[in-house]
Amino acid sequence: MAKLTFLGATGTVTGSKYLLEADGKKLLIDCGMFQGLKELRLRNWEDFPIDPSSIDAVILTHAHIDHTGYLPKLVQLGFKGTVYATPATMDLCQIMLPDSAHLQEEDAKYANKKQFTKHEPAMPLYSLTDAENALELFQPLPYGKIVDLSPGLTLCYRDAGHILGSAFVDIRVKQEDGERRILFSGDLGRPAQPILRDPHTVFGTDYLVLESTYGNRLHGETDRKEDLAKVINDSYERGGVLVIPSFAVGRTQELLYTIRELENEKRIPIMPIFVDSPMAINATNVFMKNTQDHDMESKLAKLKGIDILKTTDLRFAKTAEQSKAINNIFGKAIIISASGMVTGGRILHHLFNRLANPNNTVLFIGYQAEGTRGRTILEGAESVKIHGQQVPVKAHIEQISGFSAHADYNEILAWLSSFNEAPRKIFIVHGEASQSAALGERIQASFNWETAIPKYLETFDLD
Repeated sequence: MAKLTFLGATGTVTGSKYLLEADGKKLLIDCGMFQGLKELRLRNWEDFPIDPSSIDAVILTHAHIDHTGYLPKLVQLGFKGTVYATPATMDLCQIMLPDSAHLQEEDAKYANKKQFTKHEPAMPLYSLTDAENALELFQPLPYGKIVDLSPGLTLCYRDAGHILGSAFVDIRVKQEDGERRILFSGDLGRPAQPILRDPHTVFGTDYLVLESTYGNRLHGETDRKEDLAKVINDSYERGGVLVIPSFAVGRTQELLYTIRELENEKRIPIMPIFVDSPMAINATNVFMKNTQDHDMESKLAKLKGIDILKTTDLRFAKTAEQSKAINNIFGKAIIISASGMVTGGRILHHLFNRLANPNNTVLFIGYQAEGTRGRTILEGAESVKIHGQQVPVKAHIEQISGFSAHADYNEILAWLSSFNEAPRKIFIVHGEASQSAALGERIQASFNWETAIPKYLETFDLD
């Protein structure tokens, strides 16, 4: 009998970790870091629920830190098994995990310098060495290839269409009365998105672990290109700077793709576009390397000699000096910087300098989790704390949901409609409580399928 324990992404969109025990193996699907609310972040520091050295393999759905960021800690605690990932996910993790370690070390260093830590001295959650050790355990697995994890256990990746390299984890367990199929959605992408292929059509599974980030939301019927063009043009006419907090992997590349199209269509003026995130710059190179994962439109553009991610006046700020020099730009420019939820990184530097100016605009194009500065700003706060100071929010605040890489509830239901038979059970995860509950109700209303919303550390027997 197989068992499934939920070690994260329950009642929250972060910390994805699911322990599957089957055929004598312990498999950890995703190894994400908790983010957002302090009570969640503290879980990163708690004792891991099981002995990490007893885990045979970690299977990653994609590279985002809420799905991979705890991996160096797991290795620090004794994990020595194989880490499976698609080739593109492996390439992205080589950027993201060392960057995460660097941020951990810098945060500890800053806490010690300012002496606002309860611990003497403050220590990082993990180090750059831990991240490097974790990367040595990676084994690439391309889409569609089946590998045997044990005599009665197989693994195969299917394209999830969320970010480059994102995958559904398709595990088959052989039993005396037949095969059981367990499918982990990771983050379910959206159809007809730039650069990436549509999510793989799945015709059925016995057990489905399904994300619910937008379980009670729709992205809307508006044209996101038109929405982006309006925000850019309004910012240009005010003479201000448009600041876009953006996830370094996926969202930044999609933005560049769309801005390039708008420039070519002469729907926006040409202006400097600053990408101020070393990780985003490196991730853009990974996107151009892994063209095998691009959709047909992007592949055809490449054959025509078009650089799909290059705007007319694109400027990369790789060094701290180049980043600081952007402060001398006072209008008619766009700054794209990480992190997407304004939890850290160079975006804090730009918002610290730009939020108080009513001519400027801050555009949010992705989900903002509870407890993040992005959520605070979007909810209308008059000021927000950055670098220990309260910064007044005077800039125009805009939001476009159409750039989300997560399927909304209609897109999730459309994907589920391809199933040729009812799953035995759908476990709804990776969503705030209200989103998960709403999606469960919609699935039951549409299909009359059995759903469950797991609690943190809850275990289910898979018959």
